Amino acid sequence: MHDKQDESVERLIEEFLTARATRKPSPHTLEAYRRDLRTVAALVAADATPPLPLDALMIDALSPRVLRAAFARFAAVRAASSVHRAWSSWNSFFTFLVAESVVAGNPMPAVDRPRAPLPRPKPLRGEDTPEELLASVAREDERQRDPWPERDLAVLALALCAGLRLSELLALRVSSLSGRPGERRVDVAGKGGRPRVVPVEPELDAVLLAYLDSRGRRFGSRTVRPESPLLVDRRGEPLRRGGLQYLVDSCYRRAGIVDRVPAGARLHALRHTFATRLAEDGASAAEIMRLLGHASLASSQTYIEVTAGQQRAAVRSNRTHRALVGLLPAGRDRGGPAG
Repeated sequence: MHDKQDESVERLIEEFLTARATRKPSPHTLEAYRRDLRTVAALVAADATPPLPLDALMIDALSPRVLRAAFARFAAVRAASSVHRAWSSWNSFFTFLVAESVVAGNPMPAVDRPRAPLPRPKPLRGEDTPEELLASVAREDERQRDPWPERDLAVLALALCAGLRLSELLALRVSSLSGRPGERRVDVAGKGGRPRVVPVEPELDAVLLAYLDSRGRRFGSRTVRPESPLLVDRRGEPLRRGGLQYLVDSCYRRAGIVDRVPAGARLHALRHTFATRLAEDGASAAEIMRLLGHASLASSQTYIEVTAGQQRAAVRSNRTHRALVGLLPAGRDRGGPAG
């Protein structure tokens, strides 16, 4: 057994978070881990006889019985989703401790947890809202200090026609776009390290090529190399999380559709719109889940492998592509490989 078995829970939590940081989670994810772990640990420390300060709680005090009591108190005033998230945090923590030989086994299977509720989709409200948004963004807005409609349209079109998450958009490189005209695709570094390929239809391809062409004119062709980030800000620097969120929010405001964006959805509303429209237009659940990069279907369903042809047919059924037609000035809708 490792000599850390008599260390404080507080110290081991920080060691776990340091190890977790190598996976590059968002700051919000790391903070959620810390909050869940420290809150339940504090409940265990408060139940001790006599009560202990958190930094005096040792890891060998965390028996299944003690953890069950702490989670019962934790769950009494919290939603099921919060309890489920905390359970997952503690399960990951103990998995780390077992791997480090700090403890002999993981006690969390002995602690009950509520069933995780399936999140409800939050697409943009309004039948024609995606079309209104795209049309508005494609026009130069003289009120902007440095308008770049080609870039803004590319961001929204990728989210609406490929269903990419915020982190996936930021991870794209110019070389992520590949394939011959008519067989174009985007290689996505998905959540949990699961890569996937999403077909790119000609309309979206034309929008992306027009954006890269405009970027070359702004910053020079040397800035559009295969290894370069696909999405950049108005200074030519890689877009970051806050900048991308601000860009999408500003597009909503310019289009006058802020009241049609579900609370808390922001860019994710575009991804949900992608999936919702696919379902409405006949794509199967298996095709949608595959295209979104989920690990599996709902727990009661079996994950179904989908061929590349079926995926392309599913993307083709997304009518948002038709909204891209005619948004580019003449001469900027040519095909061909991205530089």
